[in-house]
Amino acid sequence: MEFERPNERKPTILIMFGATGDLATRKLIPALFHLFRKKALPPLFQVVGFSRSFLTDEAFRGMVSEIASRLPGSQPEEVRTFSQLFAYQAGRFEEVEAYQSLARRLGLVDKEWRTCANKLFHLSVPPRYYPDILARLSDSGLTKPCSDKEGWTRVIVEKPFGKDLKSAQELDALLGKLFREEQVYRIDHYLGKETAQNVLVFRFSNRLFEDSWHRDSVESIAIQLFETEGVESRGEFYDGVGALRDVGQNHVLQLLALFTMEHPGSFDAVAIRRARAAALKALSLLTESEAVSRTARGQYEGYRSITGVDPRSQTETYFRITGALALPKWQGVPIFLEGGKRLAEAKVEVTMTFSHPSPCLCPRAEAGEHYKNVLRYQIQPHESVKASFWVKKPGVKLELEERDLAFDYKHAFPEGSFLDAYEKLILDAIEGDQTLFVSTEEIMASWKFIDSIITAWQKDVVPLTAYAPGSIGPS
Repeated sequence: MEFERPNERKPTILIMFGATGDLATRKLIPALFHLFRKKALPPLFQVVGFSRSFLTDEAFRGMVSEIASRLPGSQPEEVRTFSQLFAYQAGRFEEVEAYQSLARRLGLVDKEWRTCANKLFHLSVPPRYYPDILARLSDSGLTKPCSDKEGWTRVIVEKPFGKDLKSAQELDALLGKLFREEQVYRIDHYLGKETAQNVLVFRFSNRLFEDSWHRDSVESIAIQLFETEGVESRGEFYDGVGALRDVGQNHVLQLLALFTMEHPGSFDAVAIRRARAAALKALSLLTESEAVSRTARGQYEGYRSITGVDPRSQTETYFRITGALALPKWQGVPIFLEGGKRLAEAKVEVTMTFSHPSPCLCPRAEAGEHYKNVLRYQIQPHESVKASFWVKKPGVKLELEERDLAFDYKHAFPEGSFLDAYEKLILDAIEGDQTLFVSTEEIMASWKFIDSIITAWQKDVVPLTAYAPGSIGPS
């Protein structure tokens, strides 16, 4: 598969902070290699890794080669060529001199290419390093574009974007001093998944369901993000975060926004992000008493023995919330949000249950038997859409049976046609398309909702319930 991006195939340098870290080695470098193989990167493209580890250019390229060579279908010659796109700058994130050296290195690339290249800064580091990195980037002049017409600068910021509303506002203010909103790309990688991107097409490019997409037809909405794996080696990081902040505030709420937002009017990034934000702003904040009756939190047995975890930790590894949207379209429709680790199955799924028809031309309907249609939209592991419907069973009697109308994403399209989430997001950041990146409005609206729950939990009004690994969570 080859890509043509005529407007944005200009010389570009990706500066990767945290280049030797987990995210870079597991996600970013493989994504770049796949884009390289698909000829999707600009003809003049370089990656400059920036990290605290002391490495030479050659040692860093060796690390990149090792990662790329393990990927399916890789060939030695293309791995070697790909690794030559990489260079390395060692330095501590708070060191002024390291950024001065980085600026000189980038200047040499501009001189060699005889142009002012685009600069894309990717902060794949823990959020505690953001203030130092952003301040030093500003002091060194690296964030200044060459002109309005040449050499843009953009920054990609990974989640978590803050740990609560206050810290998110502080980080946003810091970014606002250096960048305009159109230069800031806040990643929630779930938005880059093919099935998540497909939600808007599924809803608004088909008449089939959207006319019934409201309170008069929908009985409930449930979003589940279940993981079978535990915290493992992430104990120190995770114990200060918890499941609600780790996946609830971002992935789960972004899926909710996609499924409940109004028609954006167009596929324009501003319109889509505004519609998602409007849905999140409509989330009803929970009072303390509502948190007691409408939320649950749990911790899997054995969590406290993990390295880096406080032996008396009150951090949740599971959450369940019954929420509501203060919108006429969704008034009275309960929204069930659930996520956790070390559960019985791994899946990310949105379930919409449609209400029993009234009047219903159904056998035994008068006796109280209900016939509901259920839409199951699975993001992973089996990218699929299933809608249940009722059919007459063959035979003399009028009996109904539930059957599925199903669409399997990977069976429908050829292997190799799928873009990994990070491949798509890196391309969009280079192209300047913010559709799949989270806006300030979305971030602040989601934190307001999550803060209302965390505030109650911190008062210990909702008990932390233990559950067995491999179970369905707290009872």
